[in-house]
This record gives sequence, structure tokens and C-alpha cells, in this order.
Amino acid sequence: GVRVPHRAVSNFLTSMQREPGLAAHDRLVAVTTLSFDIAVLELLLPLSVGAQIVLADHEAAGDGKLLLALLESSRATVMQATPSTWRMLLDAGWAGSTQFKALCGGEALAPDLAMSLLPRCGALWNLYGPTETTVGSCTLIVDGPGEYAPATVPIGRPIANTELYVLDANCRPVPIGIIGELYIGGAGVGLDRDHVVVAD
Repeated sequence: GVRVPHRAVSNFLTSMQREPGLAAHDRLVAVTTLSFDIAVLELLLPLSVGAQIVLADHEAAGDGKLLLALLESSRATVMQATPSTWRMLLDAGWAGSTQFKALCGGEALAPDLAMSLLPRCGALWNLYGPTETTVGSCTLIVDGPGEYAPATVPIGRPIANTELYVLDANCRPVPIGIIGELYIGGAGVGLDRDHVVVAD
């Protein structure tokens, strides 16, 4: 388990209200189990702005056709899901809507998936962050994934009150294009940690 202070959750939700953004008129389909950290976004973010939450049951969350039917019947405007779930939904024939906001996180967003999603939604956001930094640390609105091929879509810029550093083995910043470790600091870092090393 990871302990996070209330202020870290508050910072995360306040930042998500701005980018990728959520408003009282939105209807967010929640597909994630409560034991997964992104449920904080799916449940608390809509409540924080007065938006509606449409809860997908376990069966619908794992079945593309049932999830597609739920999106259509609820007239959903937002959904956060892993790339695997987005692929399942596309395989079921999801046509999307220009009024729909797609949030993708939990796994690397591949350029081919981004290219499939972009024409089906008004906005596609890539979200990244480990549980140790209170659900999410950075966001990116995806404009044209072709420029990212063959690599994954970038993780984006830090959310409010968050800092990202790519450091070498001696904790020194590396030049652009050089591989290092990603360090995340700021308001979202969980308790009992000075810093969190999250990725190579």
C-alpha cells in the first residue's frame, strides 16, 4: 500500500479539473475497480465538479460490446481507460463522438492506438503517474501521434505543483535524448519518501 496525504489527493483533483478538464455537464463512465488508484479520478473528480458518474459493472468493463452499449445509452462524454480497454472498445465497433473526451493511462499509449482514437473523439489525453505520486503526475493532449512513431506517445508535462527530472546514476540531470531515470517530486509524492524513482 501507499500512504498519501489528503492535500496530495486535493492537488491531483484540482489539477485534473483544469487539464484534462471536467465540468458539471459531463458524464464520466467509470470502468476501474475500486482497488486501482485511478478510481480516485473516476469517482472523486466528477463529484468535485458536480458531474455524473456512470458505473460500469465488472461484466461491462471487460466486454467491449457491453461497454459500447453503456457508453451509448448513458450518453457519456468522458472515459478513462487503459490502452487494452480502448482497443477492446474499438474492436467492438465504437465510433465515438466529437463531444467525447478520451483519457488513456495505466499502460504506454502506442501511436497506432492514438491514431485510431483521435478521429473518434474531441480530445485524447495521455495520463501518466505511479500510485506513489498520488495517481497521476503528468498529462499530454495528443494532437498528432504520427510524430511519435515508432516509440510510445510521450507522458507529457507535470500537473500542478509537480516536478519531473530525468537523472543519471549520480542524480545529475541528463541531456535531452539521453536515457536516465525519471524522478518525480512535489505535492503528490506519498508519505515516507523523499523521492520516487519510477521508470528507466
